[in-house]
Order: sequence, then C-alpha cells, then structure tokens
Amino acid sequence: MEKKRAKEFSIKEEYGKSWQYIKKSKKFIYSVVIIFFIFSIVGFFIPAPEFIGEEILRFIQGLIEKTSNMSAFELIKFLFVNNLQSGFYGLFFGVVLGIFPLIAAVANGYMLGFVASMSVQSTGTFVLWRLLPHGIFELPAIFISLGLGLKLGMFIFHKKKSLVFREYFTNSLRVFLLVVVPLLLIAGIIEGILFFVLR
Repeated sequence: MEKKRAKEFSIKEEYGKSWQYIKKSKKFIYSVVIIFFIFSIVGFFIPAPEFIGEEILRFIQGLIEKTSNMSAFELIKFLFVNNLQSGFYGLFFGVVLGIFPLIAAVANGYMLGFVASMSVQSTGTFVLWRLLPHGIFELPAIFISLGLGLKLGMFIFHKKKSLVFREYFTNSLRVFLLVVVPLLLIAGIIEGILFFVLR
C-alpha cells in the first residue's frame, strides 16, 4: 500500500514538473503559436500558387480515401497515431537548431488557413464552427511539442552544451509523455467520433 502511494506521489510530482517546464518554455511556445496563426491568415486570405494548392488538395483527397471505410475506433486510432507522430517529430527533430518545428508551424498553419478558406467558399462561414472542436486539444498539444522542439534546438548556443541538452531533452520527454500524449489521445477520440458521425 505504501509503495502504491509513493508511486502515485511520484507521478503527480513528475506531472507538476512537466507543467513547470512548459511555463518556463512559454516564449518558445508563443513564438510557434504566432508563426502558426500568421501563416493560417496567409493561407486563408492569399490564394495559393496553383502547384501548392493542387498538392494540398491531393493530400487531403488521399486522407479522405484512406479513412472513408474506417470504423469509429479505426478513425480514432489513425488520428491519434498520426498526431502522435507529428508531435514527436516536431519536438525531437527540433534538435537541429529548431528548424523542423519552425517549418512544421509554417506548413501546418498555411494548410489550416487554405482548408478553412476552401471550406468557407464551398459551404459558408458556419463551417468554421464545425472545425473548432477538432483543434481544442490537438492544437495545444502540437504547439507545446513544436515550442519545446524549438527550445531543444537552442542548446547549441549554450556554453555547457551537453548539460543543457540533457536537461532540455529529459524535460521535453517528460512533457511529451505526461501532457502531449494524453491531449492527443483525447483529441483523437473527439475527432474520430466527429468524423465518423459527420462524414
């Protein structure tokens, strides 16, 4: 019984450390959020070059075809795994000067704006309210991953590089497992059910 209590206390403590690290990293997370929404606005209001628009539409069409016959559980699993990979890559590939998280923020922001613009043109502005539930848990998780990935890449500018890298990496891994993964699981459940019901 005592061991069980000690374990529970340890998990709570680790979870608390995760949120402390998120707070300490907020300027990196806010930077990613700003970049993401700037390019969302660009994608929404500025017409994409033809080859980019075609590529995005081809990508979306591929997703629709891939998920068209999936059950609700299969959709949840597919969305969760997809988002988990995006979050993982966005965080840990940030080790190279934080370049990958910046590219991911630009690309994902632009794609969101482009898709929102296309949706509004075809069905009206009300469709934006239908898109909102999809991002309530997913976007914060992705922003945290990309923000911490950006911070991870900054270890190279510190004098004690190996020490700072270990600190950033350990804290990032803790946040990913205890905060990002649960958020993406909730997002996958909500999005999977909504896609299944509304398609």
